Amino acid sequence: RNLCIIAHVDHGKTTMADSLLASNGLVSHRLAGLGLRYMDSRDDEQDRGITMKASCIALAYDSGGENGVGRSAVNLIDSPGHVDFCSEVSAATRLSDGALLVVDAVEGVCVQTHAVLKQAWEEHVVPVLVLNKIDRLITELELSPLEAWHHLKNVVEQVNAIAGHLHMGAVLAADRSAHADAAAPSAESTDAATDITDADADVAPSDLEALQAAVGELHFAPEKGNVLFASAMHGWGFSLHDFASLYESKIGMKKEVLMQTLWGE
Repeated sequence: RNLCIIAHVDHGKTTMADSLLASNGLVSHRLAGLGLRYMDSRDDEQDRGITMKASCIALAYDSGGENGVGRSAVNLIDSPGHVDFCSEVSAATRLSDGALLVVDAVEGVCVQTHAVLKQAWEEHVVPVLVLNKIDRLITELELSPLEAWHHLKNVVEQVNAIAGHLHMGAVLAADRSAHADAAAPSAESTDAATDITDADADVAPSDLEALQAAVGELHFAPEKGNVLFASAMHGWGFSLHDFASLYESKIGMKKEVLMQTLWGE
């Protein structure tokens, strides 16, 4: 699988790539947390502290299957976050099967967050939302657990608002296209025009259903398993699935029930 990391500048893409490299033993966890920026291979990237060219590296992922069944290769692409290098993001998303959309948990959604999510949408790449720098909620903002939950919930809603905007734009474009095709005069006969109109009427709902299915994939919700909470600098991350598995063995509740109840009120 090809997987790209997309985000606004300074939201932690390259540090997250370092942490993933450390999980494969390619670099030490200590250096990954100190800003090694292994994927920034150019001197000007290291000097400026920003990614300017997309870089790729192959990693091994083991999902825990028996006899090596769950072991697979992941080609990780670290893309730039600066607006001047958006063409690199376009190339990375076009090459990818999936994406990690990294958002700073403190700063929230920024301009390039909207831009890279739109590029992923246009390339039909379904991303996973990664709320990075969770440690800043504790060390800098000094939020209580309830305040931190409200803050994270707002960030997820902001990203979903962008996804909803993209979906609505696609629905309106498909609707306009369907109406334009239906209103176009036929060059042959009235019967042919009627047939074309009926055909368009049959096609348009299916297009809308396909778009509806697409937005279902682009809706981020921790209980769906497509939202991760992480601190790339400290080398840890988790999803609700991890805690559902932990509590399932401790209190004897089903994992499916816990996935629906660990997030929310």
